[in-house]
Amino acid sequence: MADGPESVSAIRERAAIKAAIKREYQKQVLNPYRHGSGEGGALFDPALQRFMSMRATQYDFFRPTPKASLLGTLMIVAPILGYGLLLKRDKDQFEKKIRTGQVAYADREFKFY
Repeated sequence: MADGPESVSAIRERAAIKAAIKREYQKQVLNPYRHGSGEGGALFDPALQRFMSMRATQYDFFRPTPKASLLGTLMIVAPILGYGLLLKRDKDQFEKKIRTGQVAYADREFKFY
């Protein structure tokens, strides 16, 4: 396991590279003389640009597939229908109790006084 990708030396090396990149980014972002040199504005980060470009164009590259349709149905339509059926069942049970006399008029929430 000494030469594996998860060896202690490999983990330390990746942590050091990550820390160096972070220090360099912070150094460039927090440079107070950057705006005075005429090059001001935001620091260009290629990874952030790729992410924002992906978010802006994700619907242009969407392909409807059976899996996407099934997920859309299960995540959007099924909860709405399930909640509607639950409400209908509860209302029907409550109405049945009222019609059979199990709930007194004085105990009802909505009544005419």
